[in-house]
Amino acid sequence: MDGIREILKKRVLVLDGAMGTMIQRYKLEEEDFRRGWFEDHPNSLKGNNDLLSLTRPDIIKAIHAEYLEVGADIIETNTFSGTTIAQADYDLERAAYDINFHGAKLAKEVCEEFTAKNPNKPRFVAGSIGPTNVTLSLSPDVNDPGFRNTTFDKMVVAYSEQVKGLIEGGADLLLVETIFDTLNAKAALFAIEDVQNELGTDLPIMVSGTITDASGRTLSGQTTEAFLVSVQHANLLSIGLNCALGASALRPYLQILKNKAPFFTSAHPNAGLPNEMGEYDETPEIMADQIKTFLDEGLVNIVGGCCGTTPDHIKAMADLAANYSA
Repeated sequence: MDGIREILKKRVLVLDGAMGTMIQRYKLEEEDFRRGWFEDHPNSLKGNNDLLSLTRPDIIKAIHAEYLEVGADIIETNTFSGTTIAQADYDLERAAYDINFHGAKLAKEVCEEFTAKNPNKPRFVAGSIGPTNVTLSLSPDVNDPGFRNTTFDKMVVAYSEQVKGLIEGGADLLLVETIFDTLNAKAALFAIEDVQNELGTDLPIMVSGTITDASGRTLSGQTTEAFLVSVQHANLLSIGLNCALGASALRPYLQILKNKAPFFTSAHPNAGLPNEMGEYDETPEIMADQIKTFLDEGLVNIVGGCCGTTPDHIKAMADLAANYSA
């Protein structure tokens, strides 16, 4: 069976859509986030979706299966906030390794089932590594521009535990995503290299940044080209953009990446910008029409969805991508 690099030379691959959007459909309660693991934990855990890989694995596996059923080639683990830094909000730093190990294990089980059904369409698990809820480049205190609420070394330690759990759980790729501060991403890439050296692995790495406004910059102020230059020392599988803007607004920045990056390129945008209720209005048809522009111009090798996207959105993209070769 060809590895993912060889497959990407032949065709466009499809990433899955939003995990949070799908979880919301289940109308879960506090007990769902505690079951079997955290019954006696003193803090409220509702909304800590990463815990569901432990407490409601049936739901997470069902969501993965829905995305694979409609044609996704790559599914992301339910580990976006799976670091000790992010889990500190719930006093659950101790759960970080388990979140990642079991998140990857669940996704791998579902992927193996689908690959066994159709070996000509292998499915891959991308270990989702989010940006954390802190920033290394910006101060959270407007009165003290030099203040930081963490350090690069602490960030590396947190990411190292996450990466180790993802690899040992069976991830095929590592996806450093929704990057708003490239220094955070550099800590993740440092951790990945360190852990891979320790474990003797060589998993491909995807990197995906987030453009936060029409200026085309990340939250920490980098242009798309500067972001690329900052991370291209790593031996990446792909570089791309996801989240903040809808698909149509990403096009000029994807053009920059495609023209200048020595890697495959990816995009998994939101279903438009959120409305006044915080909901996403772009239909699968609207998104597919915008993604078609990316494909017609040869801007992306991997497409998928972020906030607000569902299996219906991913099916529309998969049906479209099937008409394009690399």
